[in-house]
Amino acid sequence: MKDRLQINNLTIHQKLISHFLLISIIPILVLWILISWSTERILEDKSNEATMQLISNVNETFNFYIDNLRTVSFLIERNDGTATFFDRTEKSDEMSLSFKDELRDYLNEFAILRPEIAGTLIVNSEGEYISNEFYVPAYHDLTQTSWYISAVQHKGVLKNVGRPMGRRFLSLVNYKNDEVVTVVKAVTDPKTLEVKGVILIDMKLRVIAETVQKVKLGKDGYLMVVDKYGEIIYEPSRANVGNSLTEWMDGKTSGYFKKEVEDKQYQFIFQQSSFADWITVGVFPSEETAFELKDIKFYTTFFIFLIILFGLPVSYFLSKSISNPINHLATLVHEAETGKFNVRYKEKRNDEIGMLGNSFNKMLKKITELLHLTEMQEKKKRDAEFRSLQANINPHFLYNTLDTIQWMSRKQGAEDVAEVVDSLAKFFRIGLSKGHDIIPLEQELEHVESYLQIQLTRYRTKLSYKLTANDTVLKYRVLKFILQPIVENAIYHGIKERRGPGMIHIDVNEMAGNLVIFVKDDGKGMTLDQLENIRNALANAIELTKDREYSEEGKAYGLLNVHARIKLMYGEKYGIEIFSQENVGTKVKILLPIIMDE
Repeated sequence: MKDRLQINNLTIHQKLISHFLLISIIPILVLWILISWSTERILEDKSNEATMQLISNVNETFNFYIDNLRTVSFLIERNDGTATFFDRTEKSDEMSLSFKDELRDYLNEFAILRPEIAGTLIVNSEGEYISNEFYVPAYHDLTQTSWYISAVQHKGVLKNVGRPMGRRFLSLVNYKNDEVVTVVKAVTDPKTLEVKGVILIDMKLRVIAETVQKVKLGKDGYLMVVDKYGEIIYEPSRANVGNSLTEWMDGKTSGYFKKEVEDKQYQFIFQQSSFADWITVGVFPSEETAFELKDIKFYTTFFIFLIILFGLPVSYFLSKSISNPINHLATLVHEAETGKFNVRYKEKRNDEIGMLGNSFNKMLKKITELLHLTEMQEKKKRDAEFRSLQANINPHFLYNTLDTIQWMSRKQGAEDVAEVVDSLAKFFRIGLSKGHDIIPLEQELEHVESYLQIQLTRYRTKLSYKLTANDTVLKYRVLKFILQPIVENAIYHGIKERRGPGMIHIDVNEMAGNLVIFVKDDGKGMTLDQLENIRNALANAIELTKDREYSEEGKAYGLLNVHARIKLMYGEKYGIEIFSQENVGTKVKILLPIIMDE
């Protein structure tokens, strides 16, 4: 017992030095066991992931070139001369040589600007063609070729038809079939979807070879490209893996597998391009990974042996003397992290752990005091900000005067005036709410409906509105004056600015334990810049509503005021979201907690 007390009085630095080896032995033994069976898998996975990333980059390059071809086909299709050529419905000799030469020159520009393009040809539904590179014997009908039929079947979608076999035309440069790959696209009538012709573009396989050759896989690894049928599109001269790749892939679009080729084990990593139906395959000998694995195992085993040799003499109880109090203190810290500030470190010690425990107790005590003080100050601050934002009016005199005007209007037979005054009086009466800040949702809806009734008198057929809410939500209590500013914005910045009559729809629902109010209008809406500006302002609503200059400018101040009041009252989770599309309308979402009583 005396020895244990002496140990407790040692400094933590001394204990860490004496326990270092023992504390290291167990993790290192576990590490050694894990390395013995998992290093090969980890290295292989990392190698596969890195290779897959390289293959993905290569495929992205392929897709880049295919996207370029898609752009070229789109530009050709949209050209006025091309449109005239495709709109011909019967064969004739009326197409002038100058027109053909001009269109041919236009096609030739793409071969100049895009070095990957070997040639371009357009053919209409009557079999007439124009090309900057190809010519067709007179007795050949291009509309009966396999590539033309394939393009027609994929109406309007760029289609990769692979190697150029059976095309029935010749090239001026005379590219070989293994030097180009062909894509086609049918041009259709947008109304009838009838095919008016086909655009054919040859891409040089040289750009694929250049992309693939830049990628190095270890010492002897390489990349090759095949199509989905197993036909080789590109392979280096040293490739010797045969033509069974697609069978080994078993219909998958990406993955890994190992196969023995010519008495040698190879690792294969493949991924299919998203458009071109090409599969990029990485091939490298499995022994490259094995060499790295042997080195790692040797050095790891040697290091573990040294640690165990020098670590065993350290006694077991010394490790307990340091680990137990640290674990106990760590548990208390974890409980404090969860908000339990009443926990205390009670063990009596004179070492660094004891000093740390005493400091921990003092810290928790101080935190508790500061939290209480901060809570009180924040409550006072929030109450002051809330009152200053709401700026509640006291309309007793105005309400009584309006009641008198209403009575006089009815006496004089001015019913329309009486109705407007009645709505205005109701508007102020609900606004007064006997000084309450929280009112039933039913009163808030009645308040905004009174405002809408007043606006209907002014805008008449220009404005209509709709309120939808079930009886359950009407009894919930909400912060008052949250709907009228939003409806006012919808009228003055949405409905008023659109042509013809507009509709405002207020919809109240209970969703996921919250009260959600939507205020939607089919007015002018906002541009993307306007929407971004108002969202940025909402993110800083509390600060902006305190800015006297900003409030005087009136930039959606009512909307920001409502958002700030909600956040100050209920917290950051609640408030306003706004969605809008120009010339379509605007939707404002108000998220509130469900409150059943005061």
